[in-house]
Amino acid sequence: MTKMTREELIETVEKYRPTVFRVAFGYTGNYEDSEDISQDVFLKLYQTDKNFKDEEHKKAWIIRVTINAAKSLLRTSWRVKRADMPTEDVPYYSDTADSELFDCVMRLTEKYRTVVYLYYYEDYSVEQVAKIVGISRTAVTTRLARAREQLKKTYTNNEKEGIINERRCFESL
Repeated sequence: MTKMTREELIETVEKYRPTVFRVAFGYTGNYEDSEDISQDVFLKLYQTDKNFKDEEHKKAWIIRVTINAAKSLLRTSWRVKRADMPTEDVPYYSDTADSELFDCVMRLTEKYRTVVYLYYYEDYSVEQVAKIVGISRTAVTTRLARAREQLKKTYTNNEKEGIINERRCFESL
């Protein structure tokens, strides 16, 4: 087993940084914490002697380490004490529709948010999501179905409110 080279690390960071950041942001809801977690994850990757079977195995390992790091951060007393502090975080997506949908996904409870993110944003299969999260395949499909129902209601309501607000703006001109 050999540690990865600096060049391999740079290539991996460039490839997976957005994914790591979004997973961390999905848990923490905080830009700075997500950046810190991202740095920690890639430092752990650099320090590990683990041999990965393939690129998918490496990606799954990185996501699992990210989830664990985010959960650890959320359990710290510092995080609990500053939970009432306002944050000025912005969504990671620049496209408005993608940003609104991502915001709706991020408002789901953790158990739904994680499976939706891994399934839809990272293109993992149900079996892969089950393995990464550590739950059964049936639990993943149930959570996806329930999350879709919640998102349908939330996103549809947001769209209706947006259309109503748009009409009000045009009527006032």
